[in-house]
Amino acid sequence: MQEKIIIVDFGSQFTQLIARRVRELNIYCEIYPYNNLPEVTPDVKGVIFSGSPYSVRQEDAPQIDLSKYHLKYPLLAVCYGAQYIAQHSGGSVQPSSTREYGRANLNFVNQENKLFRGINIGSQVWMSHGDTITDIPENFDLIASTDSVRVAAYHIKDSDTYAIQFHPEVTHSIDGKILLENFLVDICGCSQDWTSAAFVETTIADIKATVGNDKVVLALSGGVDSSVAAVLLHKAIGTNLHCIFVDNGLLRKNEYESVLEQYKDFGLNIKGVDAKDKFLGQLAGVEDPETKRKIIGRVFIEVFDEESHLIQDVKWLAQGTIYPDIIESVSVKGPSATIKSHHNVGGLPDFMKLKVVEPLKTLFKDEVRRVGTALGLESFILGRHPFPGPGLGIRIIGEVTPEKVAILQDADKIYIDNLKEAGLYDKVWQAGAIFLPVRSVGVMGDERTYENVIALRAVESLDGMTADWCHLPYPVLAKISNEIINKVKGINRVVYDISSKPPATIEWE
Repeated sequence: MQEKIIIVDFGSQFTQLIARRVRELNIYCEIYPYNNLPEVTPDVKGVIFSGSPYSVRQEDAPQIDLSKYHLKYPLLAVCYGAQYIAQHSGGSVQPSSTREYGRANLNFVNQENKLFRGINIGSQVWMSHGDTITDIPENFDLIASTDSVRVAAYHIKDSDTYAIQFHPEVTHSIDGKILLENFLVDICGCSQDWTSAAFVETTIADIKATVGNDKVVLALSGGVDSSVAAVLLHKAIGTNLHCIFVDNGLLRKNEYESVLEQYKDFGLNIKGVDAKDKFLGQLAGVEDPETKRKIIGRVFIEVFDEESHLIQDVKWLAQGTIYPDIIESVSVKGPSATIKSHHNVGGLPDFMKLKVVEPLKTLFKDEVRRVGTALGLESFILGRHPFPGPGLGIRIIGEVTPEKVAILQDADKIYIDNLKEAGLYDKVWQAGAIFLPVRSVGVMGDERTYENVIALRAVESLDGMTADWCHLPYPVLAKISNEIINKVKGINRVVYDISSKPPATIEWE
């Protein structure tokens, strides 16, 4: 049985970051919203309470039954979690005189306490809170302070309950990893055995036990997630896995042919389906982004279902769902606020009557890549940039036409080829060109032009949840712009998107 840590999410923007830090220590963890907590099982080694955008003093602040975990398991409460336990144990939480946000330094540390072993006075931590714990009960030990926050950390005597006002999961907390390792290893007793190799071994065994000799069908996209899922399934069930790759007419230039070529050596049962005309026909005249997504999703299901029925006795549908999809579908805010219509979660229509297998549903994107490496996948597949499910359909703002697709494919290829040539492709999380619904005046030769505009987008990110725009070198941008304008008929202006997420999203639609 895989030991695990439970992370209770009170809505903090940093909750996924807590999970990532735990997993970096080779310890498995799962996130659950405070209002949808799991039943306690013997494999739980400890619990972490997250922060929250709420104040514990608000009437509508998140509430949980503390007795479910408190004093039963080792517990680390972060920020809101620390204030919540203090207040519900008889302590006092009051508004801070000024919002305490940013770097601070510990001026008192009880290094005898297990949580702070190896952490010295002066250690930098990151604060982000509007309330302060002003009083703690008698059975609470103060174990850390800063100049402005007296109760920066406390420990409930004769228990394994610890609480900190700062955020150890962010890199600004210099010794955050030490603190988390102290809690997870020394206090919770985690064995740090959750590795990529162990995941592969366990998952292949689970697939064999679950699927048996049944046939499985998988929609292969050529992306990282579906590729890793396919190889895992193939190692477990061999030729009982059937892969279908659908060309929706909205792929990158020559991608349909290149993906089929790349998978020849994998030994996969893969069938390519050219459905360009069907997709583009259904999209004619449609401008609304969400309507486009739904059309692309619906037509894909129709094509995929039709192809699946050509394979006799298929019982399972495999999906490349990853952990952020799962988290967002059961988030504190609820699926309606966070999940787009092209996500895998909940995307299976009832009429297909297939059971679902999702071998990657516990992994973050970077973990999927590490598993792919353990499986022996080549770097050109694992390093491929994320590409949206609706493809170029949401990178053409407004109506999608075959002419616009051809123009965007040409511009996008020049962009990506230049990033690779300049050695920048692997330093970028995601890059792509966007066809804008505007025309601009230009001059080519001695003639005035009135043609289309291409926007270039390139972002740095760990998992796509947040992203910063890439500061690509000006000479590279100049070369890309010059090539697109000179070689792609219909384009006379190129612009570069310097927006970060948030407030902007990575995609434009």
